[in-house]
Amino acid sequence: MRHGKKFNHLGRKTAHRRAMLANMACSLIEHKRINTTTAKAKALKQFVEPLITKSKEDTTHNRRIVMARLRQKDAVAELFRDVAEKVADRPGGYTRIIKLGNRLGDNADMAMIELVDYNELYTAGKPAKKTRRSRRGGGGKATATPAPTETQASNEEE
Repeated sequence: MRHGKKFNHLGRKTAHRRAMLANMACSLIEHKRINTTTAKAKALKQFVEPLITKSKEDTTHNRRIVMARLRQKDAVAELFRDVAEKVADRPGGYTRIIKLGNRLGDNADMAMIELVDYNELYTAGKPAKKTRRSRRGGGGKATATPAPTETQASNEEE
């Protein structure tokens, strides 16, 4: 039975797949965007987003966990120094996948994966992002004092 086996093996053995994803993650951290096939981009997103979450808290333990997965000292240093600073207030969704069409040689479905906070085209002209609040939380309308109605205002004047 194959219950719960949704992992895409990308046509590679485990060691080759881990090495390839580590190299792609290092390239993504270094260049902020890379072009690859859609399947590899989706696999890379699952691989790199937990590492970026770990980088938000700079501890020795988190650095060792990330270093075990990436295996490149420069990429880990840049992740904890630059990338973590940019994504500090973001609760998740650090990467974006944009489909590019098919590759000429073998007609493979191509995509560009990029770090969200580094694309100036999407962030230009927008003010600082406000956090989204739930309406059920109370907060806004329940704590404000209501304005006096017409009958209350006329009673006060008399």
